Amino acid sequence: MPEPYLQARAFLAGLDPDWARHVEAVGPCLHQPKPAREPCEALVRAIAYQQLHARAGDAILGRFLGLYGHAFPSPEQILATDVESLRGCGFSAGKIATIRGIAEATLSGVVPDYQAALAMDDEALIERLTSLRGIGRWTVEMLLIYSLERLDILPADDFGVREGYRRLKGLAQQPTRRQITEIGQAWRPYRTVAAWYLWRVPTR
Repeated sequence: MPEPYLQARAFLAGLDPDWARHVEAVGPCLHQPKPAREPCEALVRAIAYQQLHARAGDAILGRFLGLYGHAFPSPEQILATDVESLRGCGFSAGKIATIRGIAEATLSGVVPDYQAALAMDDEALIERLTSLRGIGRWTVEMLLIYSLERLDILPADDFGVREGYRRLKGLAQQPTRRQITEIGQAWRPYRTVAAWYLWRVPTR
């Protein structure tokens, strides 16, 4: 386990008895980022899974990659693909428009390449990319967590994070986005790892 994850695990376990029990039960943080995945690819993959169960997202993404010999396409290839072929993969009209918009924004430089994205501040990247149609804060946060390996990202809109905290603490209701953002200040600078553990709180 990388050293930062070891440090994060010890930090979270020290927060209170609930965190200590949960971290001990789950064990080491096995977060698996996909470093060096270009932002264009990371965003398109996130859109494929948006509002879907993982299995459905896997199927759609598999058909999409199949159009290009199972290699991830360049922005130029995406734009050269007709809408009917994309629809045949299972993408909705809205998602097709978003994917094409990502490709166009990559070619125009609005979506930065990997090295440029690495150099950008979290909020600056979120602000830039959420200006694109169909790209919300959660989508960019997944890019920050999985592609750019940022350790202090809390996806406060994520149902699994808020529900995980509700279960962890035995609450009657999920905290709101604002509440989990405030609560999560105590998890800095390891909010990404906190989210990873919250995704794994069992149902009771």
